[in-house]
Formats: sequence, structure tokens, C-alpha cells
Amino acid sequence: MMILMLGLLAACGSNEENNQSENADKAEVTKAFTIGVIPAQTEGEIEEAMNRLQAELSEKLDREVEISTFPDYNGVVEAMNYNQIDMAYFGPLTYVIAHEKSGAQAIVTQLIDGEPFYHSYVITNAENEWETLDEFLAESDQNSFAFGDPNSTSGSLIPSIELQDRGVFEDQENNDFKSVTYTGSHDATALSVQNKQVDAGAIDSAIYNQLVESGKVDGDQLKVIWESEKLFQYPWAVSKDTDEETITKLQDAFLSIEDETILNAFGASGFTKASNDDYESIRKAAEKQGLLEE
Repeated sequence: MMILMLGLLAACGSNEENNQSENADKAEVTKAFTIGVIPAQTEGEIEEAMNRLQAELSEKLDREVEISTFPDYNGVVEAMNYNQIDMAYFGPLTYVIAHEKSGAQAIVTQLIDGEPFYHSYVITNAENEWETLDEFLAESDQNSFAFGDPNSTSGSLIPSIELQDRGVFEDQENNDFKSVTYTGSHDATALSVQNKQVDAGAIDSAIYNQLVESGKVDGDQLKVIWESEKLFQYPWAVSKDTDEETITKLQDAFLSIEDETILNAFGASGFTKASNDDYESIRKAAEKQGLLEE
């Protein structure tokens, strides 16, 4: 009788363990898939697009998806680093930092006019006489300059290297300009230049074109005086432990997006697959600036 009772208890214990394991697996599958987004533009500008993207991804993944916009670039990196989000929309620089810190993996990027590239621009007010960056820098001590977020690729990293190579900039305190400021976002930079609060500023080319096309800035009041080489577009990256099935579902979901509200929020004509290798040039630039840990 005692042997029978022990057998029953063992069986119950085994069933309980199996049920707990199944419940844990089920909870993992049904847990919301969380995505963090950098503030490429002022917070709130892409709220409707993010709501639509959230709904579309939830449907395609057959799982609840939650998208949050972070107040700054570094916040998204740290959220990925501490496993607070499953996926993130990074700038190229913030991506390579996140890859170094937490193993984040790029899987998707956007297309602009069918290509996954953009540029860093330096813009000035159209009333200014400068037509090139050389002309602007000839009077650097009389002129003010604006970067975007310090962790922005096109709004800070690439133009700062260009200005360093020209011998007029080391950092915010050591430079040949009248003043150097960081506006925090691309649209804030564009408006600062348009309103003559600064003489010139660095900006993402795709966002600049989007701001002009949407009428948020007046293209007639602005002009481009410098353009960088091609930069690979902003990646959507998943945490290092993401399984291949989820990655494939995410890639398929993004590549099938046709909603104009979502696409317009990124100035995109569509999405395409991306990989870590696509950001090697940004990685080298970040290493040159000492932005990656040894």
C-alpha cells in the first residue's frame, strides 16, 4: 500500500512539473513582444504610424506586440542591454553600440526610393551666401553649428568626423565655431536652421526630405551645403536570444508592409532584410571616435 501511495505521489509530482513547464512555455509565447524606437523625430510625430505598425505586427506574429518610443537614443541601447525589450529601431551608430554591448542583431531596414541608403547633410538657411561647406567653414569663428542627438549617426558621428578632418572641431568645448549645440533631434535641427537660431546644422537626408515634403519645414528657406557618402539605413534589430522562427516572421511581416502611414513615417518606400555586416563602415567610424568599448 505504501509503495502504491509513493508511486501515486511521484506521478503527481511529475505531472505537476510537466504542467508548470508547459505553462511557462505558454506564458513565454503569449508574453507581449516589445519593441523600442529611437526618437528620430520629436516624440509624438510618428504615434499614429507606430499604432498601425503595432497592430500589423501583432497580426502577422499572432502575438501581442507593444511599441514604445524612448526619449533618447541611449535609452533604447540600455533597454536592449538589460533585456527590457525584444527588438529595437536603432540609428546605425546606436545599433553598433548595442551589438557590442548586448549582441543585438540587425534583421530589417527601410528602403528610400528602393535603396537602403541615406546621407548626412549639412544644411543652412537659404538666405546665407554659403553654397558649400568650405565657404561656411572659411568664416567658422563667426558661425554657429548644430548637431542633433550626440548618438545620432548622420546628426553627429559622421559630420563630426568630417569637421575634425577639416581641423575645425574636436568636441563641444574645443572647436573653431562661434558656438556648437546639440538639438536632440533632426526636426529640431531643421527648424533651428530655418529660424536662424543656428547658422548650419547636421541632419539625416531622408528625414530632411520628409520634413520638406510634409511641409513641417519650408524647403525654400533651406539649402544643403554638404552631403556625406552613402550610409546604410536605420536597422530594426532583435535581441541575441531571438529564435530563427520569430526572426523569419518579423522579416516577412516588415517586407509585406504597404500601409502608407507607416512607410511615410520613415520616409520609406518599403523594407528589406539587413545584417550586422551592413554596418561595418559605421562600426569603423565609431571605433575611430572611441565610442566602442575595447
